[in-house]
Amino acid sequence: MNTAYYIARRLIRSPDKSKKDGNGSSDTDSAPKSRSSFVGTQPIIMIATASISLGIAIMIVAIAIVTGFKTEIRSKVIGFGSHIQITNFDSNSSFEPSPIERDQHFYPSLDTVEGIRHIQVYATKAGIIKTGDEIEGVVLKGIGSDFDWAFFESKIVAGKSFKVIEGEKSNNVLISKFTANKLNLKVDDQLLMYFIQKSQRIRKFTVSGIYSTGLDEFDKLYVLGDIQHIQKLNNWDPDQIGGFEVLIDDFDELNKLGEYVYNEIGAELFSQTIRESNSQIFDWLDLQNINARIILFLMIFVAGINMVSALLILILNRTKMIGILKAVGANNWMIRKVFIYVATSLIGKGLFWGNLVGIGLCWLQMKYGIVGLDQESYYVSVIPVILDVSSIIYLNLLTLLVSVVFLILPSWIVTRIQPVSAMRFN
Repeated sequence: MNTAYYIARRLIRSPDKSKKDGNGSSDTDSAPKSRSSFVGTQPIIMIATASISLGIAIMIVAIAIVTGFKTEIRSKVIGFGSHIQITNFDSNSSFEPSPIERDQHFYPSLDTVEGIRHIQVYATKAGIIKTGDEIEGVVLKGIGSDFDWAFFESKIVAGKSFKVIEGEKSNNVLISKFTANKLNLKVDDQLLMYFIQKSQRIRKFTVSGIYSTGLDEFDKLYVLGDIQHIQKLNNWDPDQIGGFEVLIDDFDELNKLGEYVYNEIGAELFSQTIRESNSQIFDWLDLQNINARIILFLMIFVAGINMVSALLILILNRTKMIGILKAVGANNWMIRKVFIYVATSLIGKGLFWGNLVGIGLCWLQMKYGIVGLDQESYYVSVIPVILDVSSIIYLNLLTLLVSVVFLILPSWIVTRIQPVSAMRFN
């Protein structure tokens, strides 16, 4: 029989009950009034348990929000530029790239590589939209028949996407909500786009749909249209394009697959990942991890301190019990284990309720989007939340480990208690 565990269970079930005499009075009723300064342990234990519950709930919510925010912003940036872009080696950073041939040894077979989901063609060209007295500088992003509409179709707020067919030039375009509001455009409206080259060239387009991602930096810029317009404007052959966009399955594999693509395309072409082409945005997203680490450290530290305080009070209130156990032959380690069992049980309860509250709050936000945000400031209209099972397990294990380590020091006080002094003290 595990004696330490048995005693711990009795303490957990009734930590403040004292043995009563035959008259129904407590054995502390006749105690000196000076001992009333020692408060019951139950409130302290409840506070310690609640602090752990609150701490783990806050940590789960914080990690879920940081993960959701990073994933949401990252997906929007990737939606405009894909994971990996392949261009001409001598292309500069402008929106007028040097053309490359569509017929490459890796196209379209590159999407058969494990981890690579899709490869598609594209081209860009700067232009100006004019409607009445309003003008707006934009970038026409030409897409082909192989374009993956998954991202933009989820962001369309009015109208619909359009279909690109090889050999049949489409005059439909997809514009952002920002551009539509500024130029007072609606679905099915026509617009004129001016392209400044050696001579001014004009194209008339029809608004097929209006999208909104919340990333104003990109929404203000991009208009999606048929790549065949750009080929015609630049006097390119039908087989010439601005570059290729590569989509992958797992963002964590970006650097690995980016290096593979770079080595695969040959010396005449150049490739870079979305992290390299938009380093400032991704560096800013990485800073969110620092905020999350600070929150985790503070919450775990506070939970540990509360458990230390609770255990110290529990030990002080059980000084007589400690003296009796030592008098009948119990060693220090056995008695220390009693209080470690008690504290570990309280930690377990705190983790249970903390997980229940934290995961519950996250689920409500995911399901109903209760808490909203100013999209112009935060790039999202509601707080994005993503629950990662591995992160939750890691948080629970880390909290349990740190709390138990914190308990070793106060439990050491047991070794300093002498049986005679303990029984006389109580």
